[in-house]
Amino acid sequence: MEIYLVRSLPNRICSKCRASQVQQVRSVATARRTRQVLRVPPHSSFTESVETTDHIIFNPPSSAPNVYHTPSKFLPKNDPRRKLHMLAQQQLQAAAATTAQMTAPKSRLPPPIRPPYEKKYHLTQKEIDEIRRLRAEDPHKWTRVRLAEKFDCSQFFVSLCASAPQVKEARDLELEAVKSKWGRQKQDAREERQRRKEGWGRGD
Repeated sequence: MEIYLVRSLPNRICSKCRASQVQQVRSVATARRTRQVLRVPPHSSFTESVETTDHIIFNPPSSAPNVYHTPSKFLPKNDPRRKLHMLAQQQLQAAAATTAQMTAPKSRLPPPIRPPYEKKYHLTQKEIDEIRRLRAEDPHKWTRVRLAEKFDCSQFFVSLCASAPQVKEARDLELEAVKSKWGRQKQDAREERQRRKEGWGRGD
């Protein structure tokens, strides 16, 4: 229960000033009721025990006891409950095996989209010399892609066997022509990126 008290103000004070004087307070009755609700005595298990001797606290569950509650380690060797433990373990293993068989995939995985890549070492020295000759004769016609398709190898292997410095020089010239059209802001950004790359391995 919440009670609002309004102080009496002179009539000459405006209505806005009178509204600002409204205060929300809690009466004695509501405060006492709140303290009574929160005043919960602690449970006996939280209080300190007055016993000074060592003892064992046994708090069994609410379910009915059965023979599986006692571990096999504490049973005598001739106790018949040991056989029950063995039978229960065998039943659990059989149930687990059945579940594994039911959940196992019945069909194989779908076929791969691309055939698996396998490295080939089928090129002879004669074929490598032919790759180098074609690459040196006309590098614009016999590109790495065409040579890789012709000799059934990778483009990386073609680049290792035969390089084309004139092609690299032409691409460098094209790149320099593109860079010449860059503005000041883009040039600064590329230089800053290059400086960051150089400091990657040094931990700067």
